[in-house]
Formats: sequence, structure tokens, C-alpha cells
Amino acid sequence: MVNFKEDENLNTLNHSCAHLMAQAIKHLYPQAKFWVGPVVAEGFYYDVDLGDDVIRDEDIAAIEKEMKKIAKTGKKIIRKEISKEEALEMFKDDEYKIDLINNLEDGNITCYEQGDFTDLCRGPHVDNVKLCRNFKLIRHSGAYWKGDSNNKVLQRIYGVCFPTPEELEAHLQLLEEAKERDHRKIGKDMGLFMVDDLIGRGLPMFLPKGYVIWQELENYIKDKERKLGYLHVMTPCIGTVNLYKTSGHWDHYKENMFPAMDVDGESFVLRPMNCPHHMMIYANRMHSYKDLPIRIGEIAHDFRYESSGTLKGIERGRHFCQNDAHIFVTPEQIEDEFKRVVDLIFSTYKDFGITDYRCVLSLRDPADKVKYHDDDEMWNKAEDALRTVLNDLGIEYTEEIGEAAFYGPKLDVNVKPAVGNEYTLSTCQLDFCLPAKFNLTYIDKDGEKKTPVVLHRAILGSLDRFMAYILEETKGNLPTWLAPVQVRVMPVKTDNEELMEYAHEICSALEEKNVRVELDDRGEKLGYRMREGQIQKVPYLLVIGFNEKEDRTVSYRLHGEADTTVLGLDEFVEKIDSEIKNKVH
Repeated sequence: MVNFKEDENLNTLNHSCAHLMAQAIKHLYPQAKFWVGPVVAEGFYYDVDLGDDVIRDEDIAAIEKEMKKIAKTGKKIIRKEISKEEALEMFKDDEYKIDLINNLEDGNITCYEQGDFTDLCRGPHVDNVKLCRNFKLIRHSGAYWKGDSNNKVLQRIYGVCFPTPEELEAHLQLLEEAKERDHRKIGKDMGLFMVDDLIGRGLPMFLPKGYVIWQELENYIKDKERKLGYLHVMTPCIGTVNLYKTSGHWDHYKENMFPAMDVDGESFVLRPMNCPHHMMIYANRMHSYKDLPIRIGEIAHDFRYESSGTLKGIERGRHFCQNDAHIFVTPEQIEDEFKRVVDLIFSTYKDFGITDYRCVLSLRDPADKVKYHDDDEMWNKAEDALRTVLNDLGIEYTEEIGEAAFYGPKLDVNVKPAVGNEYTLSTCQLDFCLPAKFNLTYIDKDGEKKTPVVLHRAILGSLDRFMAYILEETKGNLPTWLAPVQVRVMPVKTDNEELMEYAHEICSALEEKNVRVELDDRGEKLGYRMREGQIQKVPYLLVIGFNEKEDRTVSYRLHGEADTTVLGLDEFVEKIDSEIKNKVH
């Protein structure tokens, strides 16, 4: 999907269209006052104070109609320079513009005029309003002035604009596709998870069917890790502030953590990540070089303070579970262990059919002494080591400055989802910093104490985000092994004793193979039950009638298909058992 902010021409066009929308709003709501109207990745928006009026869905059409009317006039968009004093006089009755002007440096200020509407703006803009005619207002919401919850709530209206009607229509179709793929909608339709403000924003709860998927993902990755020598642990969800002061998170990550809690004279925090706990597990006893590598894994509950505007279902929450691990190695073992991690990432992607991704070497910004641990020698050593390993392994990658963890560089594997912008799913970070901070040691072959190197890695990332990704990639049509309900048995007549007896026999045969099966014995019409099974994305819908009972067969329909297939009961049980065990996707 296009990024409006990064495309220079679309950026200018959409910023101009934001002014067109503001002009239309001013015509319809003369009392309107405007804060800012920037271009963002998904288009443009404007924050508006309408006094006592509230924008509703039906009002959007009226705003669009007025925008089209203005666009037809073809009014020139004229750039003007005025002094700060002139600007203050021009907008003297608008507290929002006065606030903006007062925060600008002295000197000339630019504004743009189009007919009867003038607004403060740096620009640039297109030549005339007619060029903004291919637009669509997408949605509206509330937004705190300056993003501060102590301030007034303004009304934010989003839109998009394109040079041609064809480009606009293509984009709107993509947006519709995105709605259908939105894991929040899929999760609701399938009954997978829920959020409630009484529990807390960003704190999703997995319902029984959603937790089945979660457990399958957990079992899948832990089984792969065990075969590679990982030792799984369980550690607390909180730690002392001193733990995070030792690790450096308190200095470099505090703004992303929940506030400290004082208990019995000690300060505790909900943990944002697990590395300090795993460092302490390593430090619990002495180690020889013969013990290394040590691979400590955990499906760990973590908590991070995310601003409310960034929260998105289970993709981005304030509580999540990381598929985390820390590998303690000697310097000589870095390359082999890093290769093992990369192989595990790509093996996992193959299992899930993930092919659209790219590798990024995330480096620090040397000028940023606040975000990053201040040790140039350590950083140069770590970045050179990771770059060498990637080159030796022949992995194609790009380098991005300022994306490293505060303690070390990392390999990020960014996936490109079916809709939306790419994001990081898997990561492997090289760390010379934390082992030294925690005074971790091992005895080398010469009997001397040495400091190990640590690889921080997450394969699925967080189980929550990975689940969201898979739901959106598949539109909820999960492979049978991952589906919360794998088979639904639907007798044609639920009031017939013989049919119900055979339906129970089918369920028992499937349950003996640990197939997740449901018997739909409601008195609803078969068509209604079939449609509901389709909405809930059940892979196999079995219709059981008198012919099936007499022949000891099942008639099944695969999700998304119109054809019905008939198999003997034993043959069907073996078929689905094999499909699940082999994780066919």
C-alpha cells in the first residue's frame, strides 16, 4: 500500500487536499477552528474544534459534497509571506493558531490562500484546488489537542487524495481488502479474543478458541527449540527497579515502562523484556567454556506502555508474550550460533509459507548518546562482528541507522503483510554490553575468567503479533493444524435419534485422534449452520444425512469451496489426522 508521507508528489497533493477539507468544514461550520493538518503514511488528517457540534458518519458526505463544490471552482492556491506580528493579528481569535505562531521563530511566516480560506502553512501546495478533486474522506475520531490527555478532545478527520480517479478507486479497494483482513474483525467473527476498557486498553484477553491457536503456536516453536538444545524457563513478570538500573533499561527505556510500584521499601516494575531475568539465571552458577553455548528460552509475559493511539488489537498491546531466548556464547561461537538462529527463522517462515520479507542490519546512531549505551569501542566491535557474520552467511540485507537496541546492533527480519506497511517479526541481537553490566563470566580453557557474548533472539516475535499476522495473511482461513475448531459435524436432522447417534460416533472417532471437533446439534436450519461455520472459518464442515449413516461415510465441504466430497469414516479420520500431524498449509 502506498505511503503518502514518503511519496513527494502525493505528500504535496494530500496536504493541499487537507486545506480543501478545512475550507469545506469552515463553510459548513463557521465556528470551526483548526489545529494541524499533516500528511501521514495513510493519507492526511485535520484536527478541528467545532465547539458543541460533533461530526457523525452522515456529516462526512456533506463535507465531501462541499469539497467537490470548492474543487470545481479551480481557485488558485496562493503562497504568502507575512510577519509574525501580522500572523498574530490575522489569527487573533484562534487560540490554536496563536499557540502555533508563538512557537515559531521570529521572521516571516508563510500562509496559503484559496478563495475565502487562508491557513497557516509551510507548504508546498499544488497550483489550484481543482487538482485535489480525486479524494475520499476515510474515517473520523477524537484526538487530544497536542496528544495530551489533559487537553480538550478535537475531532480528527482522515482522507486520501490521488491524481486520478483510477488511482483513488484502486486505493479504496485496497482499503476494503484491509478491512476484511483486519485481525480485529476476524478475531471478533471467530470468537478469538476480546478487549474491554474495564480491564484496560491494550490488554487483550484470549477466548477459548483464540487460546487454542496461541497454545498451538507455543507448542510449535518450543518443540523446534527443544530439538536445537534450548532449555525453557519461567521467570516473574516483575523485577526490582535496581534490576533495570543494572541492565540499563531504566536509563534508556524508562519511558516505555509502566510506573514503579513501591512494596515493603522496594520499587518494582512490570518487566518490558526478559533479558535481565535471563542474565540472572546464567549468573546463578559458575560456567566453563565447555558449557557454552547455553540457550535459555521462555514464552514470557511482558508489559510496555504504548500510547493509546498506537494500540491495535493483539498486534500491538500493552501486554504481550514474547517467544524470547538468550544464547550465551564465547566469541568464537558467535557465527555458528547466529547461523543457527537465522536457519531457525527461515525454517519457521517456510513452515508458515512466509515468503515476503527482507533482512535489515539495525545500527545505532553514533550521535545519539541518550538512546544508546555510550561505548564507541563496544559498538564498533559488535557492529563489525554482526556485519561480518551476515556477509559470511551470504545473507542479503540493508543497513538502517538508529534502529538498534540500546545495548547492541541486531538483525531484523521485516515482513510485508498482505495489507499495510512492513514491520519486524523476528530479530537477533548481538550484545557485548549486558553480560559485562551483570558481571557474567565463564572459565576458559586456560582457567581464566572471560565475559560471554549474548545473542538475544525472538523467532515468532511475540505470539500475539505473530497470530495477528497469520490471521491477516490467511483472512482467518488457518491451516487445519492451527484452526481452533478443525471439524464441525452437522446432522441434517438434529431430532433424529439414529442420525445423532452416528454423529456422536464420528465425533468420538475424531476425538480419539485429538482432532478438535464440534457437534452442531442446534435446531437451526442446515443452511444457517453452514453459513455460521463459514463465518467461523472451520476448515471441515461435515453434513451427516441418512445416506452417510447407512454407508458409514461423511460428506464434507472444505472452507471456501462449493464442492462436497464423500469419504468413508475411517478414511476421513486418517486423512485429517495425517494433515494435522504434517502441518499441511
